[in-house]
Amino acid sequence: MRVPKKYQFIVEIGKALHIYGIPSYKIQSYLTQVAKTKGITGSFMDLPTWVNYVFYDEKNSYNYVECIPPGSLNLGAFSRIDELTNKVIDSGMEVDEIDKELKIIHAKTKEVNHFILTLAYAFAAGSFSLMIGTNWISFAFSILLGSLTYLFVYLANKSKYVESVLESLCALVVTIFACLLTFIFPDFNLGLTILASIIIFIPGLAITTALEEITSKSLVAGGAKLFDAMVVLFKQFFGVILGLGLMTSLLDIDLTHYESNMPQWTIFCAIPIFSICTLPIFQVRKKDMFFGILTGIFAFFITVFLSSGLGILVSTFIGTLTVVGISRIFGRISKTPKSVYLTQGIIMLVPGSKSFMGLSNSFFNPSITASANLFEEVTFILMAIIGGLLFAGTFRERKPKEHHFKSH
Repeated sequence: MRVPKKYQFIVEIGKALHIYGIPSYKIQSYLTQVAKTKGITGSFMDLPTWVNYVFYDEKNSYNYVECIPPGSLNLGAFSRIDELTNKVIDSGMEVDEIDKELKIIHAKTKEVNHFILTLAYAFAAGSFSLMIGTNWISFAFSILLGSLTYLFVYLANKSKYVESVLESLCALVVTIFACLLTFIFPDFNLGLTILASIIIFIPGLAITTALEEITSKSLVAGGAKLFDAMVVLFKQFFGVILGLGLMTSLLDIDLTHYESNMPQWTIFCAIPIFSICTLPIFQVRKKDMFFGILTGIFAFFITVFLSSGLGILVSTFIGTLTVVGISRIFGRISKTPKSVYLTQGIIMLVPGSKSFMGLSNSFFNPSITASANLFEEVTFILMAIIGGLLFAGTFRERKPKEHHFKSH
C-alpha cells in the first residue's frame, strides 16, 4: 500500500532517524511531535529492523510498515537529522524544504576519506594500548594492526560475505598476526595488543544504548539491541579464541605474558588522541569536534581521579552526571543536540573492553576470583552509567513548543 503524499515526509524522517542510530523511544517521540506540528494524527513504532506508521484522517486510516536494517552510529548524520527534526517541530518547515534537507544529509554520509579513516583506526588502537598500559613494541604494532582492521571494514562495504563475518574474521586475522609477532619480539604483549586492535568493534556503547532503551520502557527494541550487542561481542571473542586455538596447537605461545614500561605521561597524550580518532570514525561534524574531544577527556579523567577514593560505581555515576551536564552546556553553546557530545563522553565510560577481558580471563586465567571481580566491575559500570543518565533526566520526553498557526 502506497503512503499518501501528505504523509511521505514523515516516513522519510522516520527512516533517516532509524538509519542514523537514534534510539527507538526518541524516534517515536519525534515522529509524534512532527505529525502534531503538521496537524496530522498518527501513531508510530520503531523496532530494530522495521518502522510501523499508522495515520488517521476523518474517514480512513493508513498503515505502512517499512523494513530497514539496524542503523549504525553516525554522529554527523545523527546531529543533522536531530536538528532537522527539531526545526520541523519548533518552526513547521515546508515539506519541500524537508525533502531537500534530507537529501543533503544522505549525501553527506557518503563522503568518506579512506586515508583519514585508516589513520583513525590505527591511532585509536595505538592510543587505547597506551591507556591500558603496554610497551613501545606493542604500541607500534597496535597501530599497524589497527590499520589492518580498517582494511576489513573497507572490504565489508564491498562484499556481503565479509560484512556478515566482519567481527570474527578481523579478530581471527589480528590474533594470528599477533601470535606470530610474539616469536620475533619476546616482550610483545599479546592479549592487550589484540584487544587494542579491535577496540572499535567492542560494543560497549551499543550495550549502553540498549540498556538506555530498556530503561525508557522500549523493551522490545532495547532487548533486541542488547542481544545483538552481545552476539557481536561473542563473534569477536570467537575469532580470538579460534586464532589462539590454531596458533597454540602449532606453536608454543605464552598467553599470560605482560610487560608495561611506558612513562606515565603517555596516558595524558593517549586520551585526547583516542577522542580525536573517534571523530572521523563516527563522522562528527567539524563544528562539533572541539567540544566532543573535551567531553571525552572530562569523562575519562573525572572517573579515573574519583575511582581511587570513591570506587568504580560512584565514580562512574558522578562521571556520567558530569558528562550529561557538560553535554548540555556545550549543546547550548554550539546549537548542537546534546546527544552528540553525550555519546562521545559515554564512549570513554563504557565497559566493552572490560567485558571482553572478562571473557578472556574466564578461559585463560586460572583465577576464578579475578574473572568474577572483572565481571563485577563491568556490572557496576553499566549500572552507574544508566543510573547517571536516569538521574540526569536524559530519558525525559522533549516537550515541543506551542505553535500558533494562522488560518487561511
